[in-house]
Amino acid sequence: MKAVRIVSGTGVPLKRSDVDTDQIIPADWLKRVERTGFEKGLFSTWRDDRDFVLNQEQYQGASILVAGPAFGVGSSREHAVWAIQQGGFDAVIAPSFSDIFRNNCTKNGLVPVVLPESTVEAIWAAIESDPSTEITVDMERLTVEVPSAGITETFPMDAPTQHRFLEGLDDIGITLSHATAIDEYETQRPAWL
Repeated sequence: MKAVRIVSGTGVPLKRSDVDTDQIIPADWLKRVERTGFEKGLFSTWRDDRDFVLNQEQYQGASILVAGPAFGVGSSREHAVWAIQQGGFDAVIAPSFSDIFRNNCTKNGLVPVVLPESTVEAIWAAIESDPSTEITVDMERLTVEVPSAGITETFPMDAPTQHRFLEGLDDIGITLSHATAIDEYETQRPAWL
């Protein structure tokens, strides 16, 4: 996992609530054995509608998905996080996330940012009035800034999760950071164990 200190870019206003993981990446895509190529399945059912926000040219190249409440509900499929990342997004801003989805985000390097619904709506308005609106997520200060809209808002994140992002640590990396203690324990352990 790569370290994340700042995520900066334009956003996509996904003005939908209760978006479940089957809508993010339909079950047909779960048959793949590799961890790549999921961007083609990202919101694939909705992509059939040419007016769907991700089909709109003005939002191409955006790196921050700004969604409604209860994002990532449903199954625990990690593929949803992979699809969002492979679709070019480094962060998702929403008023709330499913706990399992949020946990999958933190273990894979996709920044889940919880902001009040009124702030999310203000960001949507800023993006819709100017798709080139710059959004900055600062993982050290735990802030979201949208300067053109006068928005500066802090967001909650526990210290271990923040550390995981700042240092680029997945579960294996966290375990390996204790390698000396593990080695020491192994040398003191009875040989028959």
